[in-house]
Amino acid sequence: MAEIKKRTKNNVGWLILANPARHNALTQHAWEAIPPALAEMVDEGTRAIIIMGEGASFCAGADISEFDTVRKDAASAAVYEKANADAFAAIGKVSVPTIAAIDGYCLGGGFGIACACDLRLATSEATFGVPAARLGLAYPVEAMADIVAAVGTQNAKHLLFTARRYDAAHMKAIGFLLNIVAQENLAKEAEAMAVEIAALAPLTHAATKAAIDAAQSLNSSAADALGNVTFSSQDYAEGRAAFREKRPARFTGR
Repeated sequence: MAEIKKRTKNNVGWLILANPARHNALTQHAWEAIPPALAEMVDEGTRAIIIMGEGASFCAGADISEFDTVRKDAASAAVYEKANADAFAAIGKVSVPTIAAIDGYCLGGGFGIACACDLRLATSEATFGVPAARLGLAYPVEAMADIVAAVGTQNAKHLLFTARRYDAAHMKAIGFLLNIVAQENLAKEAEAMAVEIAALAPLTHAATKAAIDAAQSLNSSAADALGNVTFSSQDYAEGRAAFREKRPARFTGR
């Protein structure tokens, strides 16, 4: 069974973490499969992507059972860390908005995936934490940047220093979660949000993501370039026309 599954419908993509017997813990192969899966969905015309787990959990992190092989020493760990970093970067840098729909365990690398997403919904049954200090390993710098962006410096340090687990209410209180939804409504709520986003101007969404990234890194060149594209786009002309004509805009991403 593939550990990473994908599907698209009505401009909305679903990236499914699929190892339910292990609460969707990800092997090195699964980490490596994430970037091409996201790229394929964008190529297929996806305008918003939902990431969620199959079964009872979002993602329990890395599959520790293979660490004696894929993380046995510094050399093998470097290869594994690159797969992690590439997956987090692919999620964070993909040009379309991403939504994490979280239930059950959201731990370690799974927490990193959620942090890399633009928006996060969870059920009250969700559990969050980063157990790196319990395992004696370091967390990738790229993923740490996502954690700091998602919860702030002090909360990030507290999460990592204590290796505690937290409930959804706590994570919403510190700004990590956009909303807490009923377990039976999680997929429906995520899809409704994705459909709403996908109906709007994709070039603007890409520019918005780049601008927010630039604001955090104080590097505006990429954001400026993407922002400039919007002003000469067909979508900008369509948006102005729709506003004048008091009708919904029909955006094409061109």
